[in-house]
Amino acid sequence: MARIAGVNIPTNKRVTIGLRYIYGIGPTKAAEICGKLNIPDERRVNQLSDDEVLRIRELIDRDYQVEGDLRREVAMNIKRLMDLGCYRGLRHRRGLPVHGQRTHTNARTRKGKAVPIAGKKKVTK
Repeated sequence: MARIAGVNIPTNKRVTIGLRYIYGIGPTKAAEICGKLNIPDERRVNQLSDDEVLRIRELIDRDYQVEGDLRREVAMNIKRLMDLGCYRGLRHRRGLPVHGQRTHTNARTRKGKAVPIAGKKKVTK
């Protein structure tokens, strides 16, 4: 099992798919990494030599911000918005959708489970 950027990459998957297990690397960056290192698309992780794994690890460490550093930067960006008190920061602070979605209905993922309001009667027609 290859270990890159502190993540165990599954051995039976193709390299471009396996690299996506690293936080901060998606389909485009995975293909870009394989292209830079001349690794064929059909190559599997268990077929990589130790030298190739080392080259992948060094390239990611040098050119990409992944895992802990990226998570920390994202958290700091959100914290900065909240400290500023801007609209997006307030939405983060209240746990509501940030990107302009409607909240009258839906938005249950951000708002949590629906809580009934005491004393409110349903209007029947």
